[in-house]
Amino acid sequence: MFAKYLIPAVAVLGAVSAQSSCKQTQVEINSTADAQTIGSSCTTFTGNIVIGKGASGSIDLGSLAQIKGDLIAEDNEHLTGLTGGSLNAISGTFQLHNLIGLSTLQFEKLKSVGSIDWATLSQLDTLTFGTPGIQSAKSIVIGDTFLSSLEGIDVTSLDVLNINNCHRLQTLDLPLANLSTTFDLQANGASNNLNVTLSSLKWIANMSVQDTQQFLVPSLETVNGSLRFDKNLFTTFTAPNLTSVQSGDISFVSNNKLTNLSFPQLTTMGGGLLIANNTQLDEVDGFNKLKTVGGAIKLRGNFTDVSFDALNDVKGAFDLSSTNDISKVCDKFQELSSSKQGGGGQIQGVYHCQSNNSLANSDTGGNTSSTGTTGGGSGSSSGSDDSAASGLVANFAMISLAVVGGLVALL
Repeated sequence: MFAKYLIPAVAVLGAVSAQSSCKQTQVEINSTADAQTIGSSCTTFTGNIVIGKGASGSIDLGSLAQIKGDLIAEDNEHLTGLTGGSLNAISGTFQLHNLIGLSTLQFEKLKSVGSIDWATLSQLDTLTFGTPGIQSAKSIVIGDTFLSSLEGIDVTSLDVLNINNCHRLQTLDLPLANLSTTFDLQANGASNNLNVTLSSLKWIANMSVQDTQQFLVPSLETVNGSLRFDKNLFTTFTAPNLTSVQSGDISFVSNNKLTNLSFPQLTTMGGGLLIANNTQLDEVDGFNKLKTVGGAIKLRGNFTDVSFDALNDVKGAFDLSSTNDISKVCDKFQELSSSKQGGGGQIQGVYHCQSNNSLANSDTGGNTSSTGTTGGGSGSSSGSDDSAASGLVANFAMISLAVVGGLVALL
């Protein structure tokens, strides 16, 4: 009679033990044997899994299929590989920091992570993920790695994307369709030769891009925040389907090979427009449908011609300066200045236009001048070139504040 109940009792105790091993606040793994002990008890682990700082060689997570928590490995110079042949989901952060010996990262079934946070992986040159690979994540931050490709990261929607200091990365081609917070690229590719293609991207909040050789966004329709492009090496930038920048600015600064800038469908901007020190850009003529600018317009460069054929309402100042003679251009925009400056009032803030300013390219600040007199057809200014340049330098983030400054100056 006793034996009749013994086996069920043992089974219950085993189930309780397995259940306990599958749910802990945090567990540390220092060997493949440790990982397999967890995997033999459960396929889903609830809690954080940390690869110990003393672990060495390659760690295989075995039959573990889901981690409802974080997977963390950091500050370990002896870990050479991390694999999980059965792992398909990490609900928390997949965090790899300062793993200077890690050369293998193999997760063929991994489809979903809460976020990716990788930094200082100086030996990791390839991701061995599935096809498709990771399809769901909220945030991806990858910096200072030896990666030559991000193949296996196939997300279509993100809150944050930040790729920086990946000097071997030459191509970035993602199926990303929308990004709700920030997109940052900088210091990638040897000699800034990163080629970026985001063929499916339609909606984005804020984008900041540096050090790329090519940047393609053929489907981009709406920017909710700002676009900023600094120190890139592309010769052409076009956003053929972008119709509106809802609340922020567009900025192109110090892109010294840029010869063509085109936004053929852009009609409205909630913030301001800054184009400065793009030394090969002779003409600004790619904004033919732009009607309304909620901030200021500031243009600095070696321009021979500038045109905004549909411009009808600039809430802030309009400030244009070139190293060349643009007196005819100045005459044209004079007609749009405020009534106080003799124009039709399409420019609500202070209008300023200057030819033959040798210091035009040195002024790359974002806050357009809200004081001073009209440059006019002669290209004259309220002060010397030096005073004009020094008085206009400010932070790009302040460009939209020129709206207030410009209006106050006219009262």
